[in-house]
Amino acid sequence: MLPEGLTERWVEPNFDRCFQLMECDDLRLIQQWALNWRSSGVALEIVPVVPGKDTAAVVGPRLDEPQS
Repeated sequence: MLPEGLTERWVEPNFDRCFQLMECDDLRLIQQWALNWRSSGVALEIVPVVPGKDTAAVVGPRLDEPQS
């Protein structure tokens, strides 16, 4: 049930949880994927993230600011 353009999954060794790291330019693909699972009883948690380099660009300059 993984739409074309989304990526790999990982499963905990005890089979409790499955993790899917997805990257796409069109969030509708992730919405489509979530809707495909809607009637299966599976609980989904979608956690948006940003690349570390983007975070470093925002946070890095603030690391040198004096604390108030």
